[in-house]
Amino acid sequence: MTLTKPATEQTRARYPDAEGHVERDGVRVFWERHGDGEPTLLLLPAWSIVHSRLWKAQIPYLARRYRVLTFDGRGNGRSDRPPTAAAYDDDEYVADALAVLDATGTREAVLVALSRGCRWAVELAATRPERVLGAMLIDPGLPFLAPLPREQASSFDDELDRTDGWAKFNRHYWLREYRDFLEFFASQSFSESHSTKQIEDMVGWGLDTSPETLILTQLGAQPASREELEAVLRRVRCPVLVVHGAEDRVRPHASGVAVAELTGGTLVTIEGGGHCPQARHPVRINLLLREFIESLGGMAR
Repeated sequence: MTLTKPATEQTRARYPDAEGHVERDGVRVFWERHGDGEPTLLLLPAWSIVHSRLWKAQIPYLARRYRVLTFDGRGNGRSDRPPTAAAYDDDEYVADALAVLDATGTREAVLVALSRGCRWAVELAATRPERVLGAMLIDPGLPFLAPLPREQASSFDDELDRTDGWAKFNRHYWLREYRDFLEFFASQSFSESHSTKQIEDMVGWGLDTSPETLILTQLGAQPASREELEAVLRRVRCPVLVVHGAEDRVRPHASGVAVAELTGGTLVTIEGGGHCPQARHPVRINLLLREFIESLGGMAR
């Protein structure tokens, strides 16, 4: 099917070669394909505060060599925003990824994930190993593996009597001051100097959804304990590369260390890097990914 580019979309360095959508239980998820090389890379969505344009610094480079798939995670971009928390369970994102692979005729792919998307990547690799060649996990946003900074300890559900710092990560505050929360979260995601453009992008993408939808994404089912999460990570058998920013203010570097240990993967630390190195250190990330793919036997053209 043919889709038209939204009138408000920023100009791209590269437009897709094919696009379409999958539909599951009445929820439409939109995908794009760039390039036709081998192997196929599936660039997973992250939290629904952003959509697939988060990979804009990777797609033009990678598509010259590989076949690259992206999709807007439910809750943002062109994908639907279902009105129930259950629609944002981790299992739903994993099923969306499989549906995109099937719709695009993709038998197996290298997974590339950022932050929360790493939860879905490891679940997919653990449960459907025949579909996964390898996984690059960037600043994995997996719970329980490392203590969060003390300032992140405020309640998400309770009405708070303060609104400074991470107290903004609160459902009541989102409903009152959504843009201010977005600006704060983006500033923490990009701790590097000279990140004005990346912060503006994240705020703009966050405004493409609503605080009500973002609240639902926080309520969807995810791993309930460290033991449950560790069991999933230990079942991952494909090669794994974990990349984590040393100065990540959203998820501590120790989380990436734990993911690498539990999956038997390799850890690369981005010195001075924050939570989104694919945007602030794109050349490093692109070259690391290319080296990882070549180590799997994928030959760059």
